[in-house]
Amino acid sequence: MTEAIRLGLNLGYAGVGLGGDAVALARAAEECGYAMVWVAEAYGSDAPTVLSWIGAQTSTIGLGSAVMQIPGRSPAMTAMTAATLDMLSGGRMLLGLGVSGPQVSEGWHGMPFRSPLARTREYVGIVRTALARETVTSPGPHYPLPLPGGPGKALRLTVRPVQPRIPIYLAAVGPRNLELVGELADGWHGILVSPSNAPDSLDHLRAGRRLAGFGADGSDPLTGFDTVASVQAAITDDLDSARARVAAYVALYVGGMGSREQNFYNDLARRMGFGEAATRIQDLYLEGRARDAAAAVPVELVDEVSLIGPAERVAAGLRRFAGAGITTVAIQPIGLRPDERARTVRTMASLVDSL
Repeated sequence: MTEAIRLGLNLGYAGVGLGGDAVALARAAEECGYAMVWVAEAYGSDAPTVLSWIGAQTSTIGLGSAVMQIPGRSPAMTAMTAATLDMLSGGRMLLGLGVSGPQVSEGWHGMPFRSPLARTREYVGIVRTALARETVTSPGPHYPLPLPGGPGKALRLTVRPVQPRIPIYLAAVGPRNLELVGELADGWHGILVSPSNAPDSLDHLRAGRRLAGFGADGSDPLTGFDTVASVQAAITDDLDSARARVAAYVALYVGGMGSREQNFYNDLARRMGFGEAATRIQDLYLEGRARDAAAAVPVELVDEVSLIGPAERVAAGLRRFAGAGITTVAIQPIGLRPDERARTVRTMASLVDSL
């Protein structure tokens, strides 16, 4: 596989879309040289359980959470989970984290969404300390450890991860969040990424990396930093059907992942130049008209954020992602049948090899 771009597999949520063939796809990806497999969580299946299931039935492929939700776990619990998965898998854990959104954070986990940047900074710091097996203390204000005035004792993680440093990936969409990712993390996990808007996102990541001291010698601050674009993919001659499936996915995020006042993906679509369409998609989705919202997604937007169509068309898309500076494309196969999804996984590997 070319060093210019790596492949990952995104299995999404267990029980939604991909299901019984998840292990088969992960094994196929491992056989084809994929770097990692990612699994998601929102308010259904959780990522660590699925990762342990996949990890037990594979042997070399990286195991990534995309992403474990910061409001859903204490930082110490996240460190324990990551260390355990790394230990059991022989050093394959990739710890993806994200603050989620206000509706899930406050409506599902009962955690305030205020100060997401400061909360993330404090959270990642505690996780790093715990995974380094140092005694964990934190002044707060979000996660004071030990709690002041109580019987709590500063503790150290008892298990030892295999990796000296488990890579931390952060999900982010907005400019300030991207800068924080560059400053704190080892990689970025992005969705609705396009080759056209990726350079702007990478510039914000570079700014954060410079704050952390990278690139002081004049080198690219992103050297050694993994930029992962999660992309819906299908090797198919039925481009219209594939576009329809991607449009439904885009409509969910642009229209329904958040409120009218606070939807990061809607804001992203606007920054990509689809402001009028973003308003229309959101209006329809929030009215309960999901199919109409999907129909309102411009074909141009669908084509920008996906890799679908005949092999030669997908190969051209891969070249665009590589040229934009993306280091890893994590494909989410969207074929209706298991054999279609498996074909996409295997064909994508051949396409990357030929770039």
